[in-house]
Amino acid sequence: MARLHRSPLSRLFSGVRSEVTGVIPSPNIWNWPHLYEAENRAQDVDGALFDAIRSVADWTAKTVVDVGCGSGFHLPVFAADADRVIGVEPHEPLAAAARLRVANLPNVEVKIAQADSLPIDDGTVDIVHARTAYFFGPGCGPGIVDAMRVLGPGGALVVVDLDATALPYGDWMRADLPHYDPATVEAFFEAQGFALTRVDTRWSFPNRRMLRDVLGIEFGPRVAREAAKSVDGVSFDVRYRVHVRYKPTGIELH
Repeated sequence: MARLHRSPLSRLFSGVRSEVTGVIPSPNIWNWPHLYEAENRAQDVDGALFDAIRSVADWTAKTVVDVGCGSGFHLPVFAADADRVIGVEPHEPLAAAARLRVANLPNVEVKIAQADSLPIDDGTVDIVHARTAYFFGPGCGPGIVDAMRVLGPGGALVVVDLDATALPYGDWMRADLPHYDPATVEAFFEAQGFALTRVDTRWSFPNRRMLRDVLGIEFGPRVAREAAKSVDGVSFDVRYRVHVRYKPTGIELH
C-alpha cells in the first residue's frame, strides 16, 4: 500500500503534538538541522525583515525573548544590541545547539520550554519575538497570553510568519497546504489586537543544489520539484507578515 507523503509544512500546520513531549514537531529543523541552517543563511539576505522588526520594536538596550529559537540562529543578531536575550526552545537537541552557538555571548541564555509556559517572571521583558515557530493563527491563544504576561508595560509581542498571498512562495505554500487560509490567520491576529506589516524579502542560495534541497525540506516532493523548476538562478522572493501587539502602559478602560 502506498503511503501518503505529508510535507514538513503540512505536518506542522496540522497541529499534531508529540505523544512524549506534548510539543508540535517542526520537521524541517528537527530532521534536517544542517539544511535548515543553510536555509537560515539564505533567508532575507538584504536584512529587510530585521529592519522591519526594529522599526516596530527596537531591541537596543532591551530584554528580548526569542520563542522557538531553534538552534539559535537569530540570537546573536539580537545580542549585538540588546541588554539581555533569552532563547526559548522546546526541543532539547536544538536548545543544546543554541547554547553552543551563544557560548561566548554573556548576555544570552537558552531555556528549554514551550511557548505557552515561558519560564520567565511576569512583566520582566521588553520584546517577545516568535518567527515561524509557534504562532499560526487559531490555536495559538495560550502562547499569546503567556507572551503578554512576561512583557512589561509598553512591551511588544512580534510574531513573524510567511505571507501565503504573495508570489512565488505563497503559491507553493498553498499548493502544499490547500487547507491553510491566509485570510483566516490574518483575521485572527487582527481580532487579537495585532497590527500587520508586510515585508518583501529575497532568499538567495550559493547554488542550485542547495536551493533544491531546502525546498525539499519545506514542501512535499511534487511541489518542491515544481518550485525549483520555476526558479531561474539561485534566488526568489518571499513575503513575510510581521504582526505586532503592544502591552498597554496604563489601565485599560472597557
